[in-house]
Amino acid sequence: MNDADPPLIASSPTDAAPLAGASGSEPRLILSRTFAALRHRNYRLFFFGQLVSLVGTWMQNVAQAWLVYVLTNSPFKLGVVSFCAGVPVLVFSLWAGVVADRVPKRRLLLVTQTVMMILAFALAADMFLGTLQWWHIAFLAFLLGAANAFDAPARQAFVVEMVGRKELMNAIALNSAVFNSARIIGPALAGVTLAAVGAQWCFVLNGVSFLAVIASLALMDVKPYVGAASTGSPFRQMREGVSYIWHHPTVRPLITLVAVSNMFALGYMALLPAFALDILHAGTVGYGLMSTAIGMGALAGALILASIGDYQRKGLVLTTGNLLFPTMVLAVALSRSYHLTLGLLVVAGLGFMTQNATANTLVQTTVPDGLRGRVMSVYMMVFQGFFPIGSLIAGSVAENFGVPAGAAFGGGIALLYSLYLFWRIPQIRALR
Repeated sequence: MNDADPPLIASSPTDAAPLAGASGSEPRLILSRTFAALRHRNYRLFFFGQLVSLVGTWMQNVAQAWLVYVLTNSPFKLGVVSFCAGVPVLVFSLWAGVVADRVPKRRLLLVTQTVMMILAFALAADMFLGTLQWWHIAFLAFLLGAANAFDAPARQAFVVEMVGRKELMNAIALNSAVFNSARIIGPALAGVTLAAVGAQWCFVLNGVSFLAVIASLALMDVKPYVGAASTGSPFRQMREGVSYIWHHPTVRPLITLVAVSNMFALGYMALLPAFALDILHAGTVGYGLMSTAIGMGALAGALILASIGDYQRKGLVLTTGNLLFPTMVLAVALSRSYHLTLGLLVVAGLGFMTQNATANTLVQTTVPDGLRGRVMSVYMMVFQGFFPIGSLIAGSVAENFGVPAGAAFGGGIALLYSLYLFWRIPQIRALR
């Protein structure tokens, strides 16, 4: 579909309004706009369903990483499990984007969320039966990653169908707020649950939490959807999406920026259990609080972005986050104080969210509707799929040179690339 094709959703005067205020040259916190997208019933259902489900997802993420490290005492195998979770995104994302542009996104999300629920219960059952081995976790993480490869672009592209174009930027920021609210609540609950009853109950609770988002999708009243690219060769449609990204002067550098950051700087997250146990001696609850600290910073960043919708200098916001995030990763690698590390992780989360939510917004407000699924599949491929590669790199460096070196290596590379963008591609700072 090109720009002359009909939109995915019915147009209205409201939907045709600008995505951000035309006069905003300075950032202004406007609290009445922070939750504007919740005026839409479908988005309200999605918002609260996702909140419950993502709390469970974060409980499983934390418990799973902790369990792998306890079973193996190997930073490298932590990286291997993260790699297994993300490599399907690299393999299947381009196909998933074609599917997301051809079929009703709600129907696709119902399928993927149900599959994820079944996999969570399977992991819990494996542990209850006493047959769990670390490679079982890696295998189930691979299957979960495959489901997520189809879920993520559909979920991202579905937002415009729930809220229209006017509220799109606000909804993207609120999606990030939901994700990071869960990131605060989930790891804290996981730490307590791990200490009290064991990792298997984190997996059970995650499986149950998927019922919330499945119910929210089932209750939506969505207009009949006709795929914007429902005919023609999938290979041709895939090439069309990749070609659009490659030749677009804004979308290509934005996706490249996200790719480098997630391949290198984000690798430190795979090493958090090792930091908590071996470097900071913080224990199970301390590990959960470290993940929670990242979520607190990221939530603050998401709410700030949702509240400054009329600020046009988004490129400057993006650049600030792109420099701040890897700098904080380096600081975490150097810290030997638990409480200082918690503070640094808060700022790291803020930088990460500022960078990625702004990049997501700029991409989504640039791409035409008919290419949204395919472009967002590439965006999510580098956003999610490159993290496991970075985890594998970080785990390998940590195995041979120590845990702090594993985090510092990726943070240093990402910071050098951020400085390169700052000096050699100044037009990124001018994006609006």
